[in-house]
Amino acid sequence: MNKADCFHLGYIAKLHGFKGEVSLFLDVTNPEDYASLDALFIDLNDQLTPFFITSIKPKNKGFAQISLEGVNDENAAKKILRKDVYLPAEILPELEGVHFYDHEVVGFKVIEAKHGDIGILEQVVDLKTNPLLMVMNGSVEILIPFREGSVTKVDRENKELHVIAPEGLVELYLG
Repeated sequence: MNKADCFHLGYIAKLHGFKGEVSLFLDVTNPEDYASLDALFIDLNDQLTPFFITSIKPKNKGFAQISLEGVNDENAAKKILRKDVYLPAEILPELEGVHFYDHEVVGFKVIEAKHGDIGILEQVVDLKTNPLLMVMNGSVEILIPFREGSVTKVDRENKELHVIAPEGLVELYLG
């Protein structure tokens, strides 16, 4: 499995006990959507390695306590600590309209309603209280609040994300 065919799910955050259980941080919008996973890929030395999940218990704040087949003690768990976790992109249902997966729109041209092309979407910063769209215009970083109604169109064919920024925000960044 190649990273290009996958999406970043999160990372192994910490050990959970001494029997090989770990805490997985799910770096996604709805962590509860992944409560029934049976397998995942862990990036070990730039190699996506499959692991089968023997138990998964969702916790709060985006964490899940997981047990993996073959990871039965603290030493084995330490080898996967702070490693990135991936899932195949093909398991995600296709979204339509203005709905999208964060990883899906990275690299899209961002078209602001008043200013037109303002740059390329570098990242969706998924902060709980104030999610942001990080747009790069050359070397200038533009942070646009990502809330209900701020994205007006997702043009997957032309790789464009159409947005409405708060009044005066784009001028603040681009002068």
